[in-house]
Amino acid sequence: MLRRVNADDMSPVRRAPVDDAALQAARRIVADVRQGGLEAVRAHAERLGDVEPGAGLIVEPDAMGRALAELDADDRAALEGAGARIRTFAERQAASIHGFDMAVPGGVMRQVLAPVERAGCYAPGGRYPLPSSVLMTAIAARAGGVDTVWVASPRPAPVTLAAAAIAGADGVLACGGAQAIAALAYGAGPVPACDAVVGPGNRWVTAAKQLVSGHVAIDMLAGPSEVLVIADDTADPGTVAADLIAQAEHDPDASAVLVAVDAALLDAVDAELATQLADLPAGATARAALANGFACVAGSVDEAIDVANRVAPEHLEVVTSGRPAWVERLRHYGALFVGHGAAEAVGDYGAGPNHVLPTGGTARSFGGLSPLTFMRVRTALELDAGAPRALYEQTARLARLEGLEGHARSAERRL
Repeated sequence: MLRRVNADDMSPVRRAPVDDAALQAARRIVADVRQGGLEAVRAHAERLGDVEPGAGLIVEPDAMGRALAELDADDRAALEGAGARIRTFAERQAASIHGFDMAVPGGVMRQVLAPVERAGCYAPGGRYPLPSSVLMTAIAARAGGVDTVWVASPRPAPVTLAAAAIAGADGVLACGGAQAIAALAYGAGPVPACDAVVGPGNRWVTAAKQLVSGHVAIDMLAGPSEVLVIADDTADPGTVAADLIAQAEHDPDASAVLVAVDAALLDAVDAELATQLADLPAGATARAALANGFACVAGSVDEAIDVANRVAPEHLEVVTSGRPAWVERLRHYGALFVGHGAAEAVGDYGAGPNHVLPTGGTARSFGGLSPLTFMRVRTALELDAGAPRALYEQTARLARLEGLEGHARSAERRL
């Protein structure tokens, strides 16, 4: 069921996350919301069928708390368990980078970390509610020290509101699309103008994020989900097929790739794909996505590594015996999953690391969402009369090399 290709024919993948039509449509919506605020948000949300006429757009923390209290006990336990694991990992990430003071003659140079004040977190909710995206984004923001966190999601289900309560969100904007991104970026009614806007979404959401980028920080421009699996002769074909399908059922534009170090594995996985798709509720979606991917046989481990590095996938699974010594040579991926037990689906639903990840080959340039996404690294310089004379003399000389006499004179005033 996966198209067969030669490993040598693979070229680096770079898929544009935004098409021109989506960008133009989003541009009009973003401009309207920037000017018209919450009424413009409502007008576009009602026009697009995102919100019923007259329905409420703002969900307060009390309503989120009620949704959590009324949730099925096992569902609540699953959400809270995932939230706790995500929070623990995110807090460790936040602690991994810190400020410092560096003494220099005459003073000190300093690195200062400061979170943004307000963050907007988008969670898709088209075909299915995605409370996991609420947990991933809003918890990361809180772990990064953000004071105010808002969530936006179309037609938020009770489980989505419950996730927002667990994550400690200050409010939920009950709509999606480009209008939601614009509201988070520029403010709309009680929704504050945020300093960072993050989270996955469809092409209109991604287009709107591109448009507001620069006015606010964003995490990335993510496209359809993708997975690449490297598997050897110890891999179970049924498990490999299940992992490919898990990504393929996301979206008909998603993709799944198998790089087999054992040629016999390809036919066995193909047979498993056909069997498992037969009763999959999202079978049609998964079949369309699998058509976007491919399978190839790597003649060696080196070739498998080379294919993975050229594709730079969002999710990279290594299904081999033990932890292979070569895993550090895998350089480009959003998230890595090593070992027979490391299902990518476990990462999606809250093992701890974040599931908001770069796609379309952009893992060569970007990392996934984390508390660091919401932090600004700043520097400070303190100098007194004890600073070395050479510092000012060389500053003045370099300034004159660039034709900036005012800079030179400013430095020389300190001599």
